[in-house]
Parts: sequence; structure tokens; C-alpha cells
Amino acid sequence: MAAVAVGGFVGPLLLVALGVVLPAVLAGVIGQLARLTLLLSLPIAISAVLVNVFFFPGGETVLLRLGPITATAEGLVFALEILVRILAISGAITLFYLTTRPAELVVDLERRGVSPRVAFVASASVQTVPAMVERAGQITAAQRARGLDTEGSAWRRVRGIVPIVGPVILGAIGEVEERTMALEARGFTRPGRRTLLWWPPDSAWERVLRWAVALAVPVLIVARVAGWLTWLP
Repeated sequence: MAAVAVGGFVGPLLLVALGVVLPAVLAGVIGQLARLTLLLSLPIAISAVLVNVFFFPGGETVLLRLGPITATAEGLVFALEILVRILAISGAITLFYLTTRPAELVVDLERRGVSPRVAFVASASVQTVPAMVERAGQITAAQRARGLDTEGSAWRRVRGIVPIVGPVILGAIGEVEERTMALEARGFTRPGRRTLLWWPPDSAWERVLRWAVALAVPVLIVARVAGWLTWLP
């Protein structure tokens, strides 16, 4: 939200440097962050750049003509602004994924009064993709051991996907059923507030920093609407 509210180049780049890169360096995950951020943002970034460079409305400064399609300087500038915002958003999401354990997230949400059902949904959402990727890798290795050809031509790879997708989906459904039965056996749906034996530590400076970030977002939005940030390139 802050990256969109600030706009331009300098504001989102400062947000990336202070809110994404610096915490990633302190947490020791800067390498993973860079790799995963590029993988997540690359498809959207490519499409955003192509659409804005060649189809930006009102562009006057022509950079390149490819038949009926024209690339303009105004479209290029706007595409770069969108690219920086995408980098900030995907970097923040990736940093959260790399530095936040789902179990700690669930416990802390429940400590703050969030319903256990909502906390469980949040945890399951975070864990779904990594679990399915890991399961797909295990099933692929098992299918290869049985003689399945998943390498070679494009047609062989496409044909090899079918024997993998089925077990992945069925395994995910079976895991959901097992987890549901385990939660029911532990009294997950009982009414009332649960007693937590442990929760993640929360220091005073972390609370101050969170409130500062939360208050900075509406301030940036008001400043953007009022036109106070037009001096930022």
C-alpha cells in the first residue's frame, strides 16, 4: 500500500531498501529473497512492461515502431514505475514468507484474540504451496523409479504431468481429512478462549515499529491525495 501511495521511483525504492532489503540482510535470507522475488514478479513484470511500453495511452515521444505498435517514452517511464511497485510488493510478501513460521503466526494471532478458525485458515494458506511442491517432488521421484519418463521432449513432459497431478490432488485431500480429524480430537471446535502455553516474544521496540509502520501508511495516502509528494521523482 505504501509503494502504491508514494508512487514514482524514489519512494518505492526507499521502501524496498529499508523495509525489505535491510530486514532480509539482518535475517540472513537476502539470497533466497532475491531469487524468490524475481521468480514471483518476473511474469507480472514482463506483461506490465510490454503492455505499458507499447499500449500506453497518450504517449507522444516515439521510441520504436513495430508495424501498428508504437513504443513511447511515457509508456516506458510508467512501466518502470509499475515495475518498482511490483518489486516492493513481491519482496515484502516473500520476506514475510521467509521469516515468519506458520506455527508462530497462528499462536500469536490467537493470543491477540483472533478466532482459532481464522488463524488456522491463515496457517493453512501459508503452508499449502510449499507442502504441495514437496509432495509433487516426492511423487515425481516415485514415478521415475517406476519408469515414468518426465524428461526429454515437450510432449513427453506434458504426458508425464498427468500421473503426477492425480496423486498430488488426492494426497492433499487425504491430508486435509487427516488434519481435520486430528484437530477435532484435540478439541479445536470447542467454544471459549484457549489457554496458550507459549507465544512468540514481542519486545517494546517491535511494537513501536509496527505501530509506526501502520500509522505511516494512511499518512502517505493522505499526502499522495493532497499532492504533497509531487516533488518525489
